[in-house]
Amino acid sequence: MAGVENALQEALTIEGALGAALVDIGSGMALGSLGHAADLDLTLAAAGSTDVVRATVRAVELQGRAEVMEDILTTLTHQYHLIRPLTGAGGQGLFLYLVLDRARSNLAMARHHTRRIESELTI
Repeated sequence: MAGVENALQEALTIEGALGAALVDIGSGMALGSLGHAADLDLTLAAAGSTDVVRATVRAVELQGRAEVMEDILTTLTHQYHLIRPLTGAGGQGLFLYLVLDRARSNLAMARHHTRRIESELTI
């Protein structure tokens, strides 16, 4: 079982990871963040991504779908931004935000690792 700091450190071991944050959906505030890209403001990016999460949740609700959102992907020219809403006990209302270098990352493996990190995270 990993705490916030360990989970973020584990996220940064994913091939191509530039930064990671654990974010509260309600406030947009990061509970913690780690990263090593000089041009990446994780706090700002995570807060902005909160709007994306809220809009996606609302769209699913409006459709009356009984499905659970696994993740959201934003593809930029040089980066992937992967959002994984947490569904485990204690993690509800939070999401894991991961920024990947598009040229160095394997998106399928990153998704696999974020699922594992979520399963081991304790808040």
